Amino acid sequence: MFRGKTEPGPRAAEANWANALPRGSTVLLRGGFAFFAAMADFAAITGCAYLAHVSLNGVPMALPPGTYARLGLLTATFFTSVTAIRGDYEVMKYLTFDHLLRRAIIPWAIALLCTLVLLVSRRPLSNADPLALFILFVGGFLAVNAVRMLITIHTRARARHGQIAVHRIFLLGYEKEIETFTKRFEPWAFGVHIVAAAVLRGPENLDEDLALARASARMLGPDDVFILVPWNEKTTIDAAIEAFLHVPTSIHLGPERVLDRFSDARIAKIGPVSSLHIVRDPLSQPERLAKRSFDIVFSALGLILLSPLFLMIALAIKLESPGPVIFKQRRYGFNQQPFRIYKFRSMTTLEDNASLTLVKKGDARVTRVGAFIRARNIDELPQLFNVLRGDMSLVGPRPHALVIDQMFERRIALYARRHNMKPGITGWAQINGYRGGMSEERMRARVEHDLYYIDNWSMWLDIEILWLTLTSKRGYTNAF
Repeated sequence: MFRGKTEPGPRAAEANWANALPRGSTVLLRGGFAFFAAMADFAAITGCAYLAHVSLNGVPMALPPGTYARLGLLTATFFTSVTAIRGDYEVMKYLTFDHLLRRAIIPWAIALLCTLVLLVSRRPLSNADPLALFILFVGGFLAVNAVRMLITIHTRARARHGQIAVHRIFLLGYEKEIETFTKRFEPWAFGVHIVAAAVLRGPENLDEDLALARASARMLGPDDVFILVPWNEKTTIDAAIEAFLHVPTSIHLGPERVLDRFSDARIAKIGPVSSLHIVRDPLSQPERLAKRSFDIVFSALGLILLSPLFLMIALAIKLESPGPVIFKQRRYGFNQQPFRIYKFRSMTTLEDNASLTLVKKGDARVTRVGAFIRARNIDELPQLFNVLRGDMSLVGPRPHALVIDQMFERRIALYARRHNMKPGITGWAQINGYRGGMSEERMRARVEHDLYYIDNWSMWLDIEILWLTLTSKRGYTNAF
């Protein structure tokens, strides 16, 4: 039994699967697109070489007229060759804007290095015009990315209308699972063409349905077969796999609900043991080393550079009210290990117990110096010592007082997962405006941001957060 589409897209959800045949050879489409994309890059680079030559029009040229033409041809050749070897001319790469700039950086660096080494070894460039070189090397990189963006926009638009089918898949499963799969993923939007969908009617008709589906798959020749059956139906899955092992195609077990929560789930092997790896350690050993090294270097540097400010703030606190300069409070750190966090004292009280009263706007306990340093995040600076000690990181989920942790851990799912990474002086939640406030709504939003940070950590993200902490107004809002 079959269902189908005549036109991929939202308006064709109720059409007939049997008419959903590819519009052309996917092999030719892939090869033709790759050639077109490579030629577009080549033209963009050589075009900038021509502009470099034109920029010298009327100026006595210190180099032979063909120098910039050779530079352009060499750079374009190296760049397109490296990109092709990396597989970056696949049409699937042009159906998303993700990593558009990043895909060009490494090939461009290699192309420039090879070009300059080859050319300088034959003819020095000491007399080259700086403007012309700038147009070629900087303008070329910008031109390549501009051309790629235009191609991506056009390719995505064609894919949304079902005019591009670079991958052909065959769906096999229950009607409900097939409809859910197509509505959720809309495969046609990223160049995937559904050639047919074979519906399984139930265990009593399983052999008949699988025989018909296998015959159809042989005739249609899809690139991949997706088995859309709940994972707990082991007998049906085993029978479907056995049936399609006789068809020259790739076989996939379709997504299950558990994968919706864990986007990085993958098959892993530890020795002979195969498993579904659902959640990875937030940081690998090399990543931990990199993050810790970054923390040590910049926390030490910060303490040295900010030592005069520390002395002035300490003096101001002492002159305004009695009590210690540094306020210490217990917080949960990595893996819920308690530690004492350091802050400049901003209040007349030093609460650190179950009866802790949260700070509110206009709170009489906040001193004048305290209000000043809290509004500017200066009260958090002593935590550089916590970072140097290893209790905290420069960037991470902000630690809360123990009573706050204990209260919200019971109310918010996955709240405790914030402790799977060292707490930070600043974090993703803080630069997005979730610095203060302890309402359940704000806390849920803060937890969502913290979990996003844990699941998407990178050193570049840490640097971005630190920069925005210093420059963004949102990082200074909601101090109370």
